[in-house]
Amino acid sequence: MASRTVLKPLRPAADLMHMQDRRSEARLMCADMVKVQWKEDSGEVTCTGLLEDISPSGACLQLDSPLAIDKKLVIEYRKVRLEGSVCYCFFREIGYWVGVQFTARNKWSRKDFQPKHLFDPRKLLTKTVPPRKAVQ
Repeated sequence: MASRTVLKPLRPAADLMHMQDRRSEARLMCADMVKVQWKEDSGEVTCTGLLEDISPSGACLQLDSPLAIDKKLVIEYRKVRLEGSVCYCFFREIGYWVGVQFTARNKWSRKDFQPKHLFDPRKLLTKTVPPRKAVQ
């Protein structure tokens, strides 16, 4: 029997913003290629995905194909292996955005690997901008 892919419906942008803020830890934005593996009835599937953001408990990937909610998968980067399951999947413009919740025993840490272009958006909030001089 063929497996069915179940996608959550695309919601308005405000709902997507809320959905992306559900993690209790801060998300770090990044851009790096990772290997993604999962099992289908036909066997193991391996592809390359784009790691969009990451936190200790989960990540967001951009993939060319949709994945079913609760699908178990593995993200590999160099010698690091992160196991998790799909918690959301939706199509947007150029690919599928796949949310991954890591297993309880398999959390991400900067010590394990630090993706390229890693950025903490909270740093934008701490920057002070000098006041502008009044135009006369």
